Amino acid sequence: MQMAKNASISKYSEDWVPVKSIMNGMIELENGNYVTGVKIESKDIFILDAQSQNNVIFGMRNFYNAIDYEFWLVIADRPVDINIYLSQLQVLYSHTVNPEIRKLIDQDINKANLFMSNDMNVVDTEYYILFKEKKQEIIQKRIHSLITNLANAGVNSAQASNSDLRMLLDNFLNGGATTNFGTVISS
Repeated sequence: MQMAKNASISKYSEDWVPVKSIMNGMIELENGNYVTGVKIESKDIFILDAQSQNNVIFGMRNFYNAIDYEFWLVIADRPVDINIYLSQLQVLYSHTVNPEIRKLIDQDINKANLFMSNDMNVVDTEYYILFKEKKQEIIQKRIHSLITNLANAGVNSAQASNSDLRMLLDNFLNGGATTNFGTVISS
């Protein structure tokens, strides 16, 4: 009896959430609802001229005011492996002959090594708009509408992928720890 009790206790809160599966860019819940949405590309409007900044802000205001259903704005940090970037810098350094450019590349290499040696978490901040719905036709209309209206505001987006949704669950439910179990596709 003791073994069965311990086997049912999980250190991952995801195991307590009613997630049935993650597929086709949607989290299927046990009650038949789906959670899905769009991943928004970040855009630094502060490098734009004042008029362009105002256009994006005005477009985003209109975008948010047009949404007539419950939604969640989610901001999440996704860990980034900078080893590939570091390798590319080292190759570039070895092929560069200009001493000024070599110095700049060397500074970037040292900065990347500093991040890695201090166990600093290198992350990419990602932005999502998520919603919950049961009907597939409504889901597809909302996804299309979100992507189109964000584009009209000057912001690129795409439907959240399975990987994005899995990362969000891991980020918020498991303290960022990636799990290799749970959330399986049921038959």
